[in-house]
Amino acid sequence: MNAQPLNGPDSPRGCPVAHGGGASGDRDGDGGSDGGGDGELTRLYGPEAAIDPLGIYARLRKEHGALAPVLLEGDVPAWLVLGYRENRRVLDNPRQFSRDSRIWRDWKEGHVDSASPLIQMLGWRPDCVSQDGEPHRRLRAAVTDNLHAMAGRGVRRHVTHFANRQIDAFAETGSAELVGDYAEYLPMLVLTRVFGLAEGEGRNLAVSCAHVIKGGEDALVHNDRIMRILAELAERKRLEPGSDFTSGLLGHHADLDDDEIVNHLRLVLITAHTTTSNLLARVLQLILTDTSRLAGLVSGQLNVSAVVEEVMWNTPPLAVLPGRFATADLELGGLHVKEGDLLVLGLTAGNLDPEIRPDPDVSPYGNQSHLAFSGGPHECPGQNIGQAIIETAVDVLLHRLPGLRLAVPSEELTSTASTWEARLDSLPVEFTAQTSRV
Repeated sequence: MNAQPLNGPDSPRGCPVAHGGGASGDRDGDGGSDGGGDGELTRLYGPEAAIDPLGIYARLRKEHGALAPVLLEGDVPAWLVLGYRENRRVLDNPRQFSRDSRIWRDWKEGHVDSASPLIQMLGWRPDCVSQDGEPHRRLRAAVTDNLHAMAGRGVRRHVTHFANRQIDAFAETGSAELVGDYAEYLPMLVLTRVFGLAEGEGRNLAVSCAHVIKGGEDALVHNDRIMRILAELAERKRLEPGSDFTSGLLGHHADLDDDEIVNHLRLVLITAHTTTSNLLARVLQLILTDTSRLAGLVSGQLNVSAVVEEVMWNTPPLAVLPGRFATADLELGGLHVKEGDLLVLGLTAGNLDPEIRPDPDVSPYGNQSHLAFSGGPHECPGQNIGQAIIETAVDVLLHRLPGLRLAVPSEELTSTASTWEARLDSLPVEFTAQTSRV
């Protein structure tokens, strides 16, 4: 059913899916989209969502405005925040829109199974993103203090080392696929060094992180694998501390307990890797599909940070951010939201809101007010490390591979989306083969 205006005669009380009755559209479990009009709710997962998320956001905005009722995996109801200003309001007001999922009505009433893949993204954990107020400030301080310390301990040097290692594997061939051969694993290899993990864990952890974000039946298994590896790491670092992120958390004055340590390692590992790898692939895509940008970077007339900023506006690494929960009945975007309702934040949709970007083709250069890093008290604390990884990775690649160019027409590049992100499928390139490291 279509959401009604707040003051309409049939104003909805909360998410427009009646428990027990389900969505008024198809509930056969095929994972497809129900469309969006004539009583049907739109699924943010399944075949249509995977192919054309931008089309879905545009249609929902046309039908509902700044806030739209949607279904998440398992046909769990939620509000998708589409407006830029509405996203800002939610992000900046934790007293109205809490990150603590223990107030999520569908969870409290037993409508979401503990084995649901949504729990990996939305469920409460003893980490800083699951809490507000003083508990949030205590836990976040441990994360931010140690991320800042890591940023000054040779992150760019680690990126240069692993980037060259990755490139060495294909430099002599004159061709590569830069998603699978470069962007997909490079951030995780850097994080293994930053965390104090064994380098050999990198690829397996990258795969598991991708499955957790993607969702599906394997999400829980891969999350368990991540937690097991990180618990073993924390135990080892208690006995043999070093100058790494894990040891820093263990020794921080916030005095995190064992569960808090492992859950913050998980939080940083998953978010830092998945967002940075996605963003790196998108930056490389933009560079290679625009010869003027590529020429500007090679000649030094254009800075990588300007390209990153443009990607942040148009294709942020998380398209939809989980999740906030209304702490009381309230109004948002002209609609009535009920206490305990789940809201997910449309970062891509908000960045493309016609109210703030009437012409999306106009470059947002110099404007850093995008939503890609979230905002408010939960704004991403690792922005500088992600930026350092991407800038260094691009610089090394362009230096190592003269004549770098796209190997297919740009219109043949495709992406696949889940509820939370849209990832580039592949980026095939050609270049002048190198017989030895430059």
